[in-house]
Amino acid sequence: MFSLLRASAVLAAALACVPAQAQSLQPASRGAFGVQYGMDGDLHRLTLNYETAPVWSYRLGGTRIDLVGEFGVSHWRLRDNDTGRSRLWQASAIPMFQWWLTERFFVEAGIGATVFNHTSIGEKNISTAFQFGDHIGVAYQFTDNVRFGIRASHFSNAGIKRPNPGLNSYQAGLTMRF
Repeated sequence: MFSLLRASAVLAAALACVPAQAQSLQPASRGAFGVQYGMDGDLHRLTLNYETAPVWSYRLGGTRIDLVGEFGVSHWRLRDNDTGRSRLWQASAIPMFQWWLTERFFVEAGIGATVFNHTSIGEKNISTAFQFGDHIGVAYQFTDNVRFGIRASHFSNAGIKRPNPGLNSYQAGLTMRF
């Protein structure tokens, strides 16, 4: 996960050096729905999200930073599982910062609360149903209504209870405004 985070940081820094065409950058005025599919080894995750319109926006030079709320429901599935539970459900509420470097491209990061319906999947015991979700990603807005993004996510109870192995997911997603 650290190599993906490092690569995202390098990409964000490189793109920050590109002159932004963002004089007309305007925050979205309505929410959006998204679907993400991700995996980490045999662990697969399908997520349906609702993203609010920006609740806060700040211009930074020729760029803009938005804060949006992201509410989601995820289904986790462990393939080729011979022991233990092979499915989990998750609900999440994540404040996400989107740094729009151009009119079409942004990097995102957020940390928020999630809850699982069980505390184990396969042989992995995550100890608590309540977890924190950390996310970092990049996205490209194809049209005013459609964007594609990739994201790395990590879920952990932050040491509230042991064991705390966490769960990871590396996702691709499509978001649409209606």
